[in-house]
Formats: sequence, C-alpha cells, structure tokens
Amino acid sequence: MNNLSKLGTQLVEIWKQLGASQRISVLAATIVVLGGLISVAFWSSRTDYGLLYGKLSDTESAKVIAALDEAKIPYKIGSGGGSILIPADKVHQIRMQLASRGVPQGEGVGFEIFDKPNFGISDFVQRANYTRAVQGELSRTISQLDEIDSARVMIVLPENRLLLDKDKQPTASVFVRVRGNTQLQTSAINSIRFLVANSVEGLKPNNVSIVDNLGNVLSENSDNDSLTGMTTTQLAARRNLEQYLARKAQDVLEKVLGPGQAIVRVSAEINFDTVTRTEEKFDPDGQVVRSQTKNDENTDSSTSSGSSSSVGISANTNTETNSPAVASGPVNNSKNRKTVSTIEYEIGKSTSSVIQSAGGIKRLSTAVTIASRFEGEGAERKALPRTNDELEKLRRVVQNAVGTDNERGDQIALEELPFNDQFAATLTQELNQQQKRQFWWQLAGNAAYPALGLAALAVLLMLFKRTPIQEIPIGVPVGRIVGQRSNGHANGNGNGNGNGHGHGNGEPQPGIVTVDVLNRLVKENPANMTQAIREWMNKGRTAENP
Repeated sequence: MNNLSKLGTQLVEIWKQLGASQRISVLAATIVVLGGLISVAFWSSRTDYGLLYGKLSDTESAKVIAALDEAKIPYKIGSGGGSILIPADKVHQIRMQLASRGVPQGEGVGFEIFDKPNFGISDFVQRANYTRAVQGELSRTISQLDEIDSARVMIVLPENRLLLDKDKQPTASVFVRVRGNTQLQTSAINSIRFLVANSVEGLKPNNVSIVDNLGNVLSENSDNDSLTGMTTTQLAARRNLEQYLARKAQDVLEKVLGPGQAIVRVSAEINFDTVTRTEEKFDPDGQVVRSQTKNDENTDSSTSSGSSSSVGISANTNTETNSPAVASGPVNNSKNRKTVSTIEYEIGKSTSSVIQSAGGIKRLSTAVTIASRFEGEGAERKALPRTNDELEKLRRVVQNAVGTDNERGDQIALEELPFNDQFAATLTQELNQQQKRQFWWQLAGNAAYPALGLAALAVLLMLFKRTPIQEIPIGVPVGRIVGQRSNGHANGNGNGNGNGHGHGNGEPQPGIVTVDVLNRLVKENPANMTQAIREWMNKGRTAENP
C-alpha cells in the first residue's frame, strides 16, 4: 500500500509539473488507449452469429423460435422475420435437431404425408392426400425462383368415373407473391405454367392460371381453338415479325450512319388463312383402254326329206326340159355367225391437293427516318442535306435487309429529317453536372477525415510551440551537487568549477537548473543527479531561493 500511495503521490506531482499542451496529449493518449482496449475486449467477447434458416413464413418462424426457446439457445431475428440467426458454432447441430422434429416443414405438405402408414383409409382420402402432396411440392419448387417470395398451387382433377367426360379436363391455379412487388417476366411465367402442366397427368399449359399478389392475371389464353387465343397468337406473331425485320434494317443503317441516327418501323400484313385446295383436270385426248370384251357366236342349221336325188350337174340345175322326177318333201339348209365386241376407254385426269398454311406475308410497309447531317457548332451549326444518290443507296440497303417484293406491293418510305435532340442534350448536360457534383462531394467526404486529422495535429503542434520551456526545480541545492563534483574531481578540475556553476572557494551556491544544465550534469555525474531527482520526487519542491 505504501508503494501505491507513493506512486500516486509521484504521479500527482508530475501532473502538476506538466503544462497545458502536455496534459492534453496525455489525456488524448489515455483516451485512445482505453478506447482501443475496450473495443478489443468487446469484439473478442462478441458472439459470432450464423444463418439458421431464411425465407420462412410467420408460422414456420414461430415454430423454429419455440424450439430454440425450449433448448435455451440465443438467437436473432432478421429483418422481416423471415430469417433466424444463432451462434455460428451451433448452426449445423441445431439444424439436425430441428430436422428430426420436422421443423420447418415449408410451404404446404409434400410427399412426406405418405411417410406415416395409414391403414383403412378410403380411396377418396388417398386421392386427396396425393393432390395435397403434389400441390405442396409444386409450391416449394416455384418458391425457389429468384423473383418469387412464396407460391401456392391449387389443382382441380375431374372425378374418377367409369365413363369419362372429354369436356372435363384438369385445371390448376397458381398464386405467387413476387419479391419487391415487381412484375414477372414472360419467360418465368411460361416456365411456371409448363412446370405445373408437366407435373399433373392430362393437364395442359393453357389450363394453368397464374395470379400475383397485386391482383394481376399473368397467364394468357394461348389456345389456338379459341378466338382469344387465335387473336393473341396472331398479334404476337405479327409483332415479332415486325420487330425482327425492323431490327435487321436498323442494325445495317446504324453501322453506316452511327448509333441513334436512323429509325426503322415495319408494318407487316400477314395472311392467317389456312387454305386447302383440291383440283381435278380431265384430258379428253389422253384416252386409255380400260377394258375390252369380244363375243363371237356361230349358228349352223339344216333340214332334208326322205327321198334322194342324183348327184351332179343335173341335180343342181332345175329346168323344165331336163328336170327328173323328184319326190315331194321339204328341204332347208342355213348358217348364222354373230360377233359382238365391247371396248371401254378411260379419260385421263390429274388430281392435286394443295394445303396453304397460315403465316404468309401479304404486304410489307417500311418507314425509315434518317437524321440530317450537321456541320459547325453553336450558332454556325447548319444542316447538310444528303444527295439523291446517297438516299437511293440507303433505300436499297433497307430494301434488301427487309426483303421487299415489288410484285407483292411492298412499299418503302425513306426520309431525311432533323432529329430533335435538344431534350437529350439538356438531359445529358444535367447528368454530367450531377455526376460532377457527386464526384466533388465524394472527394470532399473522403478528404474530410484526413483534413480533420491534419487540423488536429496542426493545433497540437501549435500548442507545443507556444508552450514555454519550463524550468524543473531540483530539490537538492546546486551548490551541493557542484561541491560534490568538485570534491570528487579535484585533481582533474583544479578550482572545482568545471561545469561553470560553482565558485572558486568551493561553497555551495543554490540555484535553478535548466534542462540543458540538467542534461550536462547527468552526463558528467549520473550518480549524484539520480540521487537529486529521487529526493525531489519524494519530498516535492524544496528548492531554496537565495
């Protein structure tokens, strides 16, 4: 205790001997050291938290928090209550413990509903559980998209009957909560529709409806059999064709004229009629024998009496002078031959069937606007029109890029007009000024802290310079120190006044020692100066004034 009291007394005495600038320096150094020690102690004792679960609903967060309270584990809740943090060294252990208890379960119920055996349930309950499981799994899968915060899926399946009704088909509805209240892109909407349709047997993408949390119907009816579906498909096809052709022509012009120097718009008239044409042509000159039928009939018949006649010339001539006596009786001899021919001819014909699908271009109308060229700056800036030869070259370039057909009646209107770039120039100037202001503000903010530090250092230096050199009084009379030095070194100094502060007769002369004299005395006789400083610190200021 005595040593501590002495140390405290000595520190108080030293504090009294310090000047104002020295006291400020000591206080500033003490505050910095204490602040650093406190910061190090705080950060070393701080618990490092890690993410246990994120993107949880309020119900699931409540279940997780109840389990953590039961296990007496400290936790923190993130912004919005959807994330929970616990000490990083316990994250994996707590996750396994909560997983064994089925926490968290996620959105809805998935196929884990069939993990527990259920005996004696009806087919209706089993079918309802299967539908719930599919809905839960789809909700969890859709919620994994970056743009979606949460999702719910409702599936309607037709009843399982012996006689099926073709008019009743499966349908599905999807409700999504979009992150940041933004609108989903078309690609994300189509991906959700095809994901749900391919997960349910017999479900078509057109029968999947998607609604967001803002009440917007995101899905469109693209069924080609309906009037709405046909109209939507036709408009989309026409828009895509027009944008494709306009982009082709504008890319070519921007390569020649520069970015923003040309505007191309295409209007396409598309034939969406589907035509099936069947033609039959007959050629009367091209006859071909189809079939030929020939019937040949021969008939022979003869009738004679019982008498006979002579054979010869006389028998064949019948005259009155030389006719012999012939017995009376009938005589008939006849022959019939009949030939019938039937020929059938086939007239040549040609049959053609032509099916013309929808989507053919009926006519294209292209409007091209080219920015006028200018020369000079400021008030001397004037337009420099292009020649007809240059405009005709640009017209041919657009004609070839779009695919204009004169026989089809396509048209191209190319005009050179001055673009109104005043708004763009003003906006660019304002943006440049704003960017410069932000740059200077940022530069000033970055230089503020170093400037404050330099200013504080400059103030301290000025305080140090303005502080006068303080004389440290020594509790031992100077004459005593000089006398001791003279006695101890009489042989070397002769008159005992080697330091210039003693007298020739060797009598001690009290006085005040400055810093320079003190340094010289310490170098010459450190033992005596150490004793003098020790006595001064123990007894306080006891310097004697003559």
